[in-house]
Amino acid sequence: MALVDFIRKQFIDIIQWTESGDGTLAWRFPMQEMEIQHGASLTVRESQVALFVSEGRVADLFGPGTYKLTTRTLPVLTYLKNWDKLFESPFKSDVYYFSTRQQLDCKWGTPQPVTVRDSEFGAVRLRAFGNYAYRVADAKRFHTEISGTRPSYEAEDLDGQLRGLVLQNISNAIAASGVPFLDLAASQNQFAQALTAQLAPEFERLGLELESMTVQNVSLPETLQQVLDQKIGMGMVGQDMGRFMQYQAAQAIPRMAEGGSQGGGVAGDAMGLGAGVALGQLVAQNLAQGLQARPPEVAAVSPADVMSTLEQLGELRAKGILTQEEFDAKKAQLLKKLV
Repeated sequence: MALVDFIRKQFIDIIQWTESGDGTLAWRFPMQEMEIQHGASLTVRESQVALFVSEGRVADLFGPGTYKLTTRTLPVLTYLKNWDKLFESPFKSDVYYFSTRQQLDCKWGTPQPVTVRDSEFGAVRLRAFGNYAYRVADAKRFHTEISGTRPSYEAEDLDGQLRGLVLQNISNAIAASGVPFLDLAASQNQFAQALTAQLAPEFERLGLELESMTVQNVSLPETLQQVLDQKIGMGMVGQDMGRFMQYQAAQAIPRMAEGGSQGGGVAGDAMGLGAGVALGQLVAQNLAQGLQARPPEVAAVSPADVMSTLEQLGELRAKGILTQEEFDAKKAQLLKKLV
C-alpha cells in the first residue's frame, strides 16, 4: 500500500508564479501531495523573490533567474535534510513567492484631527492626507513577521496597519521637520521628507521599504487659519505698522456694518455704517504717522485713544503677528504722544 501511495504522488518539475492581479504580496506554491523532483526548474521573474521553507525553517532565498534544484543550488536545504545522501530522491518543501515591485498610491489620512505640539502655538489640531509607496525588501523578515504560512497575503490586509503607523508618527515628524505650524501648509515637501525619515525604520521592522511619501493637503484649525490670513495680509502691505492697521480696519468695516444691519431697518444700517466710520477715523488718527516717511510732531492725543490702540496691538502680539520688540517700539511711540 505504501508503494501505491508513493507512485500516486506527483512530482513537480517546474515551479513558477505569474501574478494574476494587483496587490498580492506573498503567494505559496501549491505543494499538497506533491514533491519536488531533483533537478526541477525554479523560475523567479523580475520583481519577485522565492523563499524555500523546510519543516518550519527558512532554507534558501532566490532572486530573479532560472535555477535547477540540485545540491549545488540548495546548499542550506541540503544541510538541513541531509539531501546530499539522497540527492536523487524527490523532496518536500514549501516555496513562497514574494512580489518586490512597488505598491503605489496607498492612501493615508487623519479621520479625526491629530493633536501636535508647536513651538509658537503650543498644542494644535490638524487634518492631513496624502499617499505613499512601498515594497517588500526583506522577504525572510516579512514572512516571519507578517505573512506567515497563509496561501496568499494581499496588500489590503496590511493597509490598516501601515496607515496606523503614519498617523502615529505625524506629531514626531512635524517636530523633527522644524517647520513652524503656520508655514506647514506651504512646506508640504519638507513635511513629507520628515515623515519619510520617521517612518522608514518602522517599515523596515516589517521587512518593507518605504519608497515615497506625499502630503497632498494640510488643513489648519479655523482660528489659526485666520491668523495665517492676517499674516498673509501683513506681507501684502509690508512691515509698516500703519499700513497693516489700515488693512485691518478695511477688513473690519464690512463685518461691523453687517453686524449693525442685523438690527434691522434704517437704524441698524446707520449703526453699522457709523461704527465703520468711527473705526476708520480712530485708526487714521492714531496711525497717520506710520504712513509718512518722516512723521512730523503732533499734538498730544487722549489717553483713551492710546489705550484703545495698545489693546489692538496687544491682540496682534498674542496671535503671533507682532513680535515683542515690535510691540514695545510701537508702545513707546504711543506713550510719547501723551506727554
